[in-house]
Amino acid sequence: MRNVQALATGIVLLLLTIGSSQARPIDDTLSTASRCASIADLRNWLDCYYGAAQPVRASLGLKPALKAQIDLATAPPSGKIPPAEVSLRNGVMAAAFQCNGNADTRQWLDCYYAAVRPARIRLGLEKATAIADTAPATPPPGFGLDSTAPKRAPDHIMARMHSYSFGRDHRFRLSLDNGQVWQQLEGDDSFARWNKPADRYTVRISPGMFGSYNLQVMNKPGMFKVRRIQ
Repeated sequence: MRNVQALATGIVLLLLTIGSSQARPIDDTLSTASRCASIADLRNWLDCYYGAAQPVRASLGLKPALKAQIDLATAPPSGKIPPAEVSLRNGVMAAAFQCNGNADTRQWLDCYYAAVRPARIRLGLEKATAIADTAPATPPPGFGLDSTAPKRAPDHIMARMHSYSFGRDHRFRLSLDNGQVWQQLEGDDSFARWNKPADRYTVRISPGMFGSYNLQVMNKPGMFKVRRIQ
């Protein structure tokens, strides 16, 4: 409980330093989500986390979050958090805070929702292999290469890593088991912290804004901007 509250307090204090005149819907969402830390029940905490996203949803013109979720985020109840859930919640909030590397608000919101996936898995709302189950059987060879991409390209590919390496700037270059090679964009300020053998990671790559591509690693927080180089 102390660790969760400490992280939540730290986020709130950091956001307050921005100043109310510069507050954004994203800042409001993170501040509200941090206050959800007082909720004991994990399912209610998840609903509070979703309700906290309402300022961003409103700014994007999206359908409002459920009223029950918004109510929880507005006045989260207090309780004792099970010790086994402390690291889980800390990880979710840390991953959500890292979403600030996404300049596009819609991409930020997608990242924010992806960050809570470990809690959904713990609650049985999602399978750990759910993303992999949607992978195309044979990714098209032209995916990511504009000059050869088919007119009706899929909206994403899934593949297992074959190898990866980090440059002096800590950005990565990786190859997939389908033969494709991708590199993190220089302008991306999110940094991967992989330390396991490459074949332990499964990645999802999908088109982003203005011809860019987004890479996510299954069961890992964060989203990275990449380009295909081979």
